[in-house]
Amino acid sequence: MANKQSMLAVQGMSCAACAAKIEKALKSMSGIKAARVNLPAGKVAVEYDPEQINISETTKTITDLGYQIAAEDFSFKITGMSCAACVNRVEKALRSLPGVKNAAVNLATESARVEYYPAVVEGVDIKKKVETLGYQTGERLDAQSELDREREAREAEIRRQRVNMWLTWPLGLIAMLGTMREMWIFDRFVPAWLASPYTLWFLTTPVVVIGGWQFFVNSWRGLKHGVTDMNLLYATGIGASYMIALINTLWPNAGFGGPKATFYESAALLTAFIVLGRYLEALTRGRTSEAIRKLMHLQAKIARIVRDGKEIEIPADEVQIGDLITVRPGESIPVDGKVTEGYSSVDESMITGESIPIEKKEGDEVIGGTINKTGAFKFTATRVGKETALAQIIQLVENAQGSKAPIQKIADVVAGHFILGVHLLALAVFLFWFFIGYGWWFTPNSTFLLSTSTIGTIGVFGFSMLLSLTVLVISCPCAGGLATPSAIMAGSGKGAENGILFKGAEAIETTSRLDAILFDKTGTLTRGQPSVTDVIAIGSFSQDRILQLAAAAEKNSEHPLGEAIVKEAEDKGLIIGKATSFKAIPGHGLEAELEGSQVLLGNRRLMQQWKIDFSGALQQVEELEEAGKTVMFISIDGMFAGLIAVADTIKEGSAEAVRLLKEMGIKVSMITGDNRRTAEAIARQAGIDHVLAEVLPEDKANEVIKLQEQGDRVAMVGDGINDAPALAQADVGIAIGSGTDVAKETGDIILIRGDLRDVASAVEIGKATMRKVKENLTWAFVYNTLGIPIAAGLIYPWTGWIVSPQLAALFMALSSFSVTMNTLLLKGFVPSLKKSRTVEIKRLKEGLA
Repeated sequence: MANKQSMLAVQGMSCAACAAKIEKALKSMSGIKAARVNLPAGKVAVEYDPEQINISETTKTITDLGYQIAAEDFSFKITGMSCAACVNRVEKALRSLPGVKNAAVNLATESARVEYYPAVVEGVDIKKKVETLGYQTGERLDAQSELDREREAREAEIRRQRVNMWLTWPLGLIAMLGTMREMWIFDRFVPAWLASPYTLWFLTTPVVVIGGWQFFVNSWRGLKHGVTDMNLLYATGIGASYMIALINTLWPNAGFGGPKATFYESAALLTAFIVLGRYLEALTRGRTSEAIRKLMHLQAKIARIVRDGKEIEIPADEVQIGDLITVRPGESIPVDGKVTEGYSSVDESMITGESIPIEKKEGDEVIGGTINKTGAFKFTATRVGKETALAQIIQLVENAQGSKAPIQKIADVVAGHFILGVHLLALAVFLFWFFIGYGWWFTPNSTFLLSTSTIGTIGVFGFSMLLSLTVLVISCPCAGGLATPSAIMAGSGKGAENGILFKGAEAIETTSRLDAILFDKTGTLTRGQPSVTDVIAIGSFSQDRILQLAAAAEKNSEHPLGEAIVKEAEDKGLIIGKATSFKAIPGHGLEAELEGSQVLLGNRRLMQQWKIDFSGALQQVEELEEAGKTVMFISIDGMFAGLIAVADTIKEGSAEAVRLLKEMGIKVSMITGDNRRTAEAIARQAGIDHVLAEVLPEDKANEVIKLQEQGDRVAMVGDGINDAPALAQADVGIAIGSGTDVAKETGDIILIRGDLRDVASAVEIGKATMRKVKENLTWAFVYNTLGIPIAAGLIYPWTGWIVSPQLAALFMALSSFSVTMNTLLLKGFVPSLKKSRTVEIKRLKEGLA
């Protein structure tokens, strides 16, 4: 085979030494013929022998050296998948493609998401690989078009299966009456000609050929490409029962059981029950994506903008940044923006989960998709199109619903080998009963399960084939395949309804199993809007002079403490100068040159580092810190000048959030760079017992690691910016969102409202979702574990009961239906916090009435 060449985009190379290191590592690998690094372009060209090495090994070598290879995401639609076995085969095929880093296929949404290296493989190659397996692919459209297409496809499937039901059920029931003519009182009103095998053949043929044609076509498509799925089980069961009945009708002495082994009613009712299952599945499957549909419906279609002093209506998707938009009472806000004129209250419940309307005045931000309640106002558009909060939320929810939880991967592997295993088992069942079981245990008085009718006289072939067919029909990997993705879709949607965005299925699963949660203090547990409470001057320095210099040093600071000092100086009317030099010292404070003086402003570690004596003020410092205030030390030209105390107030709901988490058995800690006394004062107000104080920003991730080393699954709750390393290190990073630019937030979970009580709600939703996953998987496992052995005749020697193929088809249809219906129960789940809020609002309304 000829050598192949690939070009990889490598990130993180900074010098010629990096290039040499990569080239040396690649050339040392067996199968690499040449490796050249283009440092300015950030590219690595690799020539390799595909028989000796694949491109994935090459990329792993580069990433192991500490560099990153730029990968892209490619999402597309896949139609024709019927069960988890299909998912497993498609994923396996995609991952075998050179250049594919990872692939996740979702049966519930009929979509695939592939992470790939664009220089090695292209999207068209990825789709072709899926098409060679016998499935159809298509482009993923925007969310609204996607939902419209999904709804149209589902409605078409419902119509198709409804037509099939109108055909299969009447004819199947008539065939059953003909078969049962000799039982009970049926001979009184069922004519003899209806029991004729030729009549039954006439009745069953359209059922099998028309109603069951879809299963034969789909199974043949799969077999052409070496793929087995549920359609093969259906086709085998229907086809075998029909063909044996036909042979025994035309050639009764052919050795296939004779006239008593005509399974026409089995073939007909088997087809009818499977069609019923497909119909019920089509009815319910789309409901799990209802959350996205609700979000899509929030998007306004029309915007009223002001141009040249006149109001004109334009489509909402044509609004541009900077447009002035007017909103009247009861209207939906078309895009994100900032209020410039007017006053109103806005219902943001569908975006943030907050049930009480939020007051909006000049300068406040509004979110597209929310509803204006009372007044009229004007606002300037700041985010439009795909940049709006609503569009970002929809994208995040879609990504979460298309991702895979770790628990699902196990189910997919099992399902991937399930179909072949069932066919081998059915063959074994046939051989056992044909050569051993029939002679030992068969009796004509055998009865069908849940029926009073006896099987009567039937030959060894007919009896063995009956049990073998029943095993094929009763097995159902669909229930296991739908168990996890359907619940993840419902759970992520439920989170979005409550202002909680899960970025992936793994985040939902891990959240349900948390042992410990770390809260950052400033801006997370507290409001992050501190104010100056005390200014203490030492020696010859005055309070105003200290505050003036401190404000000048902090003038360009974005830290909440610095902003508080600047605000206090402005409120006092002090003239704030400009620093000629400025140097931030992370975890300590800052150093600045002001009006010819050197100013140091920060914590006690900064003073100690510069050997500045502040021992005379220690008692005052301790008193301030015990009151929960953060004390900042200031020195001027090497002399200790004074103290500035800043206090931050705890957020409303912080204490309740901590209480709820403790009730769930989760260990709650607070982490902060602040001193221990101040930290413990805030922790007491929040009800937190364990405090990690005086932790430098870069050490927060290490504290997370310490908890993980104790065996705890840890969540970190922070602002998503200063706490990024700790959020990334934690098993689950929970970011306090801004409510508008959610896509830029760091973390696995984003709380849109910034209410810490939503941390408890996220844990509750995670637990409720995984409870449904486990219930679904348990049901699927128990169903197959009990159903298949009973269908194989395990209890027959003691009870004389066998399962008819048509009853097996009913059980199989109900198993998938029950999993979907159980998942839909999540729609009714309400977090405990929302329940209590609803009760409070109801009581308030009753009191006002």
